[in-house]
Amino acid sequence: MKPVRVIGAGMAGSEAAWTLAEAGVPVTIHEMRPETGTAAHETDGFAELVCSNSFRSDDHEHNAVGLLHEEMRRAGSLILRMADAHALPAGGALALDRTAFSRAVTEALTSHPLVTVERGELKGLPPEDWDSVIVATGPLTAPGLAGALGALTGEANLAFFDAIAPIVHFDTVDLSRAWFQSRYDKGDTEDERKAYLNCPMNRAQYDAFIAALIAAPKTEFHEWEKDTPYFEGCLPIETMAERGPETLRHGPMKPVGLTNPHDPQVKPWAVLQLRRENALGTLYNLVGFQTKMRHGAQLEVFRLIPGLEQAEFARLGGVHRNTFLNSPKLLDAEMRLKARPSLRFAGQITGVEGYVESAAMGLLAGAFAAAGRLGRPLAPPPVETAHGALLHHICGGASAELFQPMNVNFGLFPPLEAAPRGKRERAKVYTDRAKAAFESWRLAAGLGEPSRVEAL
Repeated sequence: MKPVRVIGAGMAGSEAAWTLAEAGVPVTIHEMRPETGTAAHETDGFAELVCSNSFRSDDHEHNAVGLLHEEMRRAGSLILRMADAHALPAGGALALDRTAFSRAVTEALTSHPLVTVERGELKGLPPEDWDSVIVATGPLTAPGLAGALGALTGEANLAFFDAIAPIVHFDTVDLSRAWFQSRYDKGDTEDERKAYLNCPMNRAQYDAFIAALIAAPKTEFHEWEKDTPYFEGCLPIETMAERGPETLRHGPMKPVGLTNPHDPQVKPWAVLQLRRENALGTLYNLVGFQTKMRHGAQLEVFRLIPGLEQAEFARLGGVHRNTFLNSPKLLDAEMRLKARPSLRFAGQITGVEGYVESAAMGLLAGAFAAAGRLGRPLAPPPVETAHGALLHHICGGASAELFQPMNVNFGLFPPLEAAPRGKRERAKVYTDRAKAAFESWRLAAGLGEPSRVEAL
């Protein structure tokens, strides 16, 4: 059997390759790192997390991304299995030890008997004799391939900037000012209820911080990049601050649900939260603090935050350019390029946003490609499911004229016939309906059989 080619070993590519191999289809993964690097990656490992280390909420009853986690687990997802194996306390979220997670995904794929890995950059379109290809090159698609795809489709690439949050060394945080607490003490265990470090600000401190943030020198873009929009779900903090002085304290710095044990009678005006970055607890990232400030300015501005006056940074923030297709116009219902159906796309390049959403589209691309190779028809997952809702969004549910990257959310699902009035009650009806529909589709698709991961 000829192999299916998977270009890119990020979240989507890794999930697609695993889905294919577990279905009995040989796979060749083409990964350009380390021979060719990117502006955001630091290693040559598969499924490297380059922005946050969080898969967001793991609540599969009341949250759309938690539901997506549950569907992927049921379908035998490699990414979710390894995420669960290397999870960190995060107050109801699924946060990972990114180094251990990437290492485990890499080892699982490279040890699979049906997976071959070839390192090196593909500088243009795949050869014509590659009859089944999954392009999962993500938002940092190399210029040669991106240009070739643009020429093939006749579409100008849509692009936006994504910003990376800084990481600090835990032992340099002043715990006489910061404290451990998840918002509203959320979590079933003590670790979960204390999953975040909180740094409080009074009004004067917050105002001084906002002023310094806006005044700080920022990364300069090339002339051709200056009109490229940001994705709204990952705005740099200085961009948010420029929208108004109250924006941050109603966003990533909101003080609600938190009580400062050092001064419990005084309500903080704003709070910065830090989330554990690794299993050892030696590193914490600044939640929601993506930035395009220059590195020297970051040190000055972030050390204005109470508790971080002496902080040492393991990594400072940065900015990289992201590219995605106008998928509603260019892709068919199985994520194949209409102009060349041998090319199937998966992950962020299709216009989904987020680690989990990218991996989920990799799972679907792998399932479609496996079904094609094995001569077994496979219907798309029902639109009532999280997978189906995302697929519908990128392959026709969204307007081609207004298409923008999207995280999974209940707004992508078909409306409920009789919706309960309460938000949590409505969410539960959505998730119950989705799980039933997904289970039927999963069984028909033959996904979720016992996996080799358990033996690794």
